[in-house]
Amino acid sequence: MKKKTSLLVLILVFVVLIGGAYVLYSRLSAGTQSDNLSAQAAQAAAPAQETETAGGEESPRVEAPDFTVVDADGTEVKLTDYVGKPIVLNFWASWCSPCKSEMPDFNEAWGEQGEEVHFLMVNMTDGSRETMDTAKAYVEEQDFSFPVFFDTQSEAAIAYGAYSLPTTYFIDADGYVVARAIGAIDSATLQKGIDMILPQA
Repeated sequence: MKKKTSLLVLILVFVVLIGGAYVLYSRLSAGTQSDNLSAQAAQAAAPAQETETAGGEESPRVEAPDFTVVDADGTEVKLTDYVGKPIVLNFWASWCSPCKSEMPDFNEAWGEQGEEVHFLMVNMTDGSRETMDTAKAYVEEQDFSFPVFFDTQSEAAIAYGAYSLPTTYFIDADGYVVARAIGAIDSATLQKGIDMILPQA
C-alpha cells in the first residue's frame, strides 16, 4: 500500500513539474516572439564589410552582402537590383511552422507598403526538403501575393548566416543592414523594423 502511495505521489510530482515547465516555456516563447528585433545584430551580417567615412575613419555601418537568387520564372535577380528603396529580406521555408505563423503579417505589410519598401521573401530551396514546386504550391494555397525568390544554391543563406528559420533583415535604401530578427515576429515588430529603414522625414 505504501509503495502504491509513494508511486502515485511521484507521478503527481512529475506531472506538476512537466506542467510547470510547459507554462514557463510558453510564456518565454510568447515574450520573445515580439521582442527579438536587434539593431546590434546588424553587425552579424556576413561577410560584414565596414565602410570608411570621408575622414578615413571606419564606420560601424554594415553593407548588405549581395547574392543571386531566382524568381518564380527562373530569372536570376540580385539583392543589389533592389537597392534604392528599403528592403525587408526574409528567409523562410514551407515546412517551417514559425515561418508560416508570420507570413500573413508579411503579406499584409507588403500589400500596404509594397510601393515604398521591397519585400524579398527568400525561400530556402534545398531541392530535397524544399523544392520550388512545394514552395510555390504553399504560397498559392495561402493566396499570398508578395514576391517570392528561391535560394537554390544557398548563396543568400550563406551570405547572411541564415541557419535558423525564419530570419529577417531590414536593409535601408542605401543598402546597409539596419536590424535583424531571428525567429517569428509579429506585425508590430515587423512594422518597427520597417520604420527603422524608411526615410526619416
